[in-house]
Amino acid sequence: MSAGAFAFFMNVPTLIFLGLVLAYPVIYAAYLSVHQVGLAQLRRGVFAFNGWTNYGRVLEDPLFWVAIKNTSIFTVITVGSEVVLAVLIALLLNQAGVWTSRITRFLILLPYAIPPIANGLIWSFLYSFQFGFLNRILFTLGLIDEPINWAGNPDTALYAVTVPYIWRTLPFAIILVHAALQGIPRDLYEAAAVDGARAWHRFWHITLPLLRPIIAIILVLRTAFAFAVFEEILAITQGGPGDATWVAAWYSYKITFSPPNNFGMGSASAFILTLMIGIVALVYMRLVYRRVTL
Repeated sequence: MSAGAFAFFMNVPTLIFLGLVLAYPVIYAAYLSVHQVGLAQLRRGVFAFNGWTNYGRVLEDPLFWVAIKNTSIFTVITVGSEVVLAVLIALLLNQAGVWTSRITRFLILLPYAIPPIANGLIWSFLYSFQFGFLNRILFTLGLIDEPINWAGNPDTALYAVTVPYIWRTLPFAIILVHAALQGIPRDLYEAAAVDGARAWHRFWHITLPLLRPIIAIILVLRTAFAFAVFEEILAITQGGPGDATWVAAWYSYKITFSPPNNFGMGSASAFILTLMIGIVALVYMRLVYRRVTL
């Protein structure tokens, strides 16, 4: 037996495990998405095939498009803010003249270690209308005269949810950008300084072009995760007030697990969301990576 064949047979258990853990749920969800599946059908164990009916019902539902609009706004705000803040903070950490200890870097990474649900609960207390710490700080500073219902006001709820999400996921982007900065040769900056280039010109013509590959990776990954945001919505607003914070993942959850528990329609909405994420990722690949290679 050749080495390649031996390695393949040794990996068969791993392939079977991945197939059961990853492939089976996806295939079964695809099966549910083209069948009529509710509590009544689950009791009988008989699912009637209905083709693309579930997909059509999702696309015709106005609430689905409200969720897509909210998801798009949420994604633009969080991803854009993460990229800008990650570059700024990573540049600060990379400065030789700025003192940063291991404790400082640990504190920066700490939010990323907090479970999303716990993060949402922490911020729900901070946003509390009656005893929230955020309102208390603003009162103390004299910036407000009456408490603000951050998560309970339709005009501010979606933006309020973006802050906990950015706070939790920003360290991931900082790590990547900081690692990329470590790989930029110092000789480039020294040569540019000798030629009279100022700090801004060195950043624009040296740092930023060399950071584009890692920024492209951050854009793709963070957009995919932001499109699927769920935990902060569950812990802070539960989609409210009204439909102000209904996002795509929350829509799929509510359609599936709220009466009348339409599992087929929920699976269809999840596949539509997956398709949208894939399209956005392809757009990034076409636009961002093309600029990287130029």
